[in-house]
Amino acid sequence: MLMTENKKKISGVVVSDKMKDTIVVLVENYFKHPKYQKFIKKSKKYKAHDEGNTKKVGDEVEIMESKPISKTKKFILVNKN
Repeated sequence: MLMTENKKKISGVVVSDKMKDTIVVLVENYFKHPKYQKFIKKSKKYKAHDEGNTKKVGDEVEIMESKPISKTKKFILVNKN
């Protein structure tokens, strides 16, 4: 069983599915600059484990933090339909 107590969950869009059992998820965050009060968009890419390559480019997914699977892969896919 997966323990989900203190795990970070993030939603994003799949931008790459070319690796075996791995997807790259783009997560965008909007926040207000503290001094200038302008809204800023920041984006970050995360590699996530996708057993069986079920998701394709453009799909909206939810990923959850897990123990490191490889050097750069530290998230797993949570099924989101």
